[in-house]
Amino acid sequence: MLLDIRTYRCKPGTIKKHLELYEKMGKKPQSRNLGQPLLFAVCETGDPNEYTHIWVYKNADDREKKRAKMWLDPDWINYTQESAKLGALESQKNKLVKTVDFYDFKNPNN
Repeated sequence: MLLDIRTYRCKPGTIKKHLELYEKMGKKPQSRNLGQPLLFAVCETGDPNEYTHIWVYKNADDREKKRAKMWLDPDWINYTQESAKLGALESQKNKLVKTVDFYDFKNPNN
């Protein structure tokens, strides 16, 4: 399994509006194309302007194909345009990690 850990930072005071926009416009097309995330969470401690989501893929090829399909989805494009207009996002970090063999990983999309 390949996990895509994505952490976003919003400008102070904008995270609530950004997540509301995602819930309204981005969640459905993203989940339709990528499946359900393993995690979608806001910070309890640390930076209150950050949130993280983790997506699960079989491998790098699976990730590439699903993300390419998502970027062809008009609903996703519309969401990204509205997100850009809102201007809440300040930065993004993402990390790809592989699971280890000695823990039984439960994929939420199986």
